[in-house]
Amino acid sequence: MDLSAAEVRRAATAQPHSPLSSSPAADPNGSEILVRSLQAEGVKYLWGYPGGAVLYIYDALYKQDSIQHVLVRHEQAAIHAADGYARATGEVGVALVTSGPGVTNAITGIATAYMDSIPMVIITGQVPTPAIGLDAFQECDTVGITRPIVKHNFLVKDVRDLATTLKKAFHIARTGRPGPVVVDIPKDVSLKTAPFHYPERVEMRSYNPVKKGHGGQIRKAAQLLLGAKRPYIYTGGGVILGNATAELRELADLLGYPCTNTLMGLGAISASDPKFLGMLGMHGTYEANMTMQHCDVLLAVGARFDDRVIGNPKHFASVERKIIHIDIDPSSISKRVKVDIPIVGDVKDVLQELIAHLKEATVRSDKEAINGWWSQINDWRKQECLAYRKSDEVIKPQFVIETLWKLTRGRDTYITSDVGQHQMWAAQFYGFTEPRRWINSGGLGTMGVGLPYAMGIKLAKPDSDVFCITGEGSIQMCIQELSTCQQYKTPVKIISLNNRYLGMVRQWQELDYEGRYSHSYMDALPDFVKLAEAYGHVGLKIEKPSEVEPALKELIRLKDRTVFLDVRTDPTENVWPMVQAGKGISEMLLGSEDL
Repeated sequence: MDLSAAEVRRAATAQPHSPLSSSPAADPNGSEILVRSLQAEGVKYLWGYPGGAVLYIYDALYKQDSIQHVLVRHEQAAIHAADGYARATGEVGVALVTSGPGVTNAITGIATAYMDSIPMVIITGQVPTPAIGLDAFQECDTVGITRPIVKHNFLVKDVRDLATTLKKAFHIARTGRPGPVVVDIPKDVSLKTAPFHYPERVEMRSYNPVKKGHGGQIRKAAQLLLGAKRPYIYTGGGVILGNATAELRELADLLGYPCTNTLMGLGAISASDPKFLGMLGMHGTYEANMTMQHCDVLLAVGARFDDRVIGNPKHFASVERKIIHIDIDPSSISKRVKVDIPIVGDVKDVLQELIAHLKEATVRSDKEAINGWWSQINDWRKQECLAYRKSDEVIKPQFVIETLWKLTRGRDTYITSDVGQHQMWAAQFYGFTEPRRWINSGGLGTMGVGLPYAMGIKLAKPDSDVFCITGEGSIQMCIQELSTCQQYKTPVKIISLNNRYLGMVRQWQELDYEGRYSHSYMDALPDFVKLAEAYGHVGLKIEKPSEVEPALKELIRLKDRTVFLDVRTDPTENVWPMVQAGKGISEMLLGSEDL
């Protein structure tokens, strides 16, 4: 009898035990309290790796079946997979690692989630409380190590505090500006018993994020927007995280103003919307960057004017403009660029109120000025900055992404990526029309995230197509997770744009280091087809442009198999446009002819 992929996944992890329960007379131990707390939070999946400090927790997990634990092959991948799950669903991602090296292996994943404001709770094991500080086996200062890369962290020293601490952790992770929270549990705390009570809500005197925007500031913003002659709407990942896509689109339609998204905000405005000018920033479009530099009123929503977006702040400030900045995090406002109308609040709520003010306003925008502004933008669009030289001999990476977009348009598709040239090409050439479909590492730029992200998404979205766009360098950082894909039957599709170089490093070395390609050439690559097959998956390799579309169609056809497609691409291809370090946003290189 043939089983579906979902049935195989359930069978692979099912335990012949009833849900976790204790005798009415017996208080649960800390591990059981932890599991019950996760159940109370509605946690469905937990990614982790066992070790001595968390064995009581794993014993408690064994006795229940409402939470599916996914055994990864490296703790970094546990955090990334939970992170990918959170990005795609909007729910809190949860991971579990042991003490010492379990924690230190998880650090990259935690920092990745922190930089991109992803809601996560990471449970870490710790040595018994009497041994803390004595250099015990597999001990590390988890609170100290993670303090700079978490929204908050806790060390639970009393089992009676555990349930309340977990409630606080989930509350902090998902409210305000989201982020990862670490809960460090010593081994003896996971064994000691206490009465179980999971609070319905928690109050913390020192943590009260503002949700409602200032009404007066919102009215000022509406007036400024309606008086603009060269307006621009600039949005970032905060719109996605705040589930404010519908409000943003309503605002854009109401005003008819040009819009751009950051790398993390792609999909908030549909790529098919004529008001969308493409991504802006270091590898943004010519029209998006020129509009950013020359607008007179800029509405920034859930974005932070980071170095990859505006380049040199002095160059950006050389053109006078008024800036409205909406963000849940007050520390992000005027951090790099001074703004005129700061609005601290939940972007969804603030946009709803801003839309209401605009609808009630008796003044309307200057149509003649706006039409002239659009005329200028359309002139910039004529630059066709994303055009590339087609080839019948060698596979151009842009062509692969364009073809994937053509074949998956209209399908329920999620795209993950690693970091480098392939990431930028995916952002430029795949037309994202919905939010939470583009999953990548923005702030930290972490190689190796693509495959674990895809695994996490596929568990959450088993009926969706999940593609990981990667490179031969990035994929090898977490390639052992192909084993996890096999065990849990998560049939993701891996497209490796293999140019035999650390592509973005090579590009910088070509442009800024006079072609001295120091240690960026990959001259000992594995046979990825055989490697995929060794893990029990399908491996394919293509080297000609004519093979691209048939190969991608085969990936789509093999719905229930993980497939690794090794695409041998042009090793000399660069990502254009490009703003070099220290340059202004409008000082773009559009191709090698600009060098």
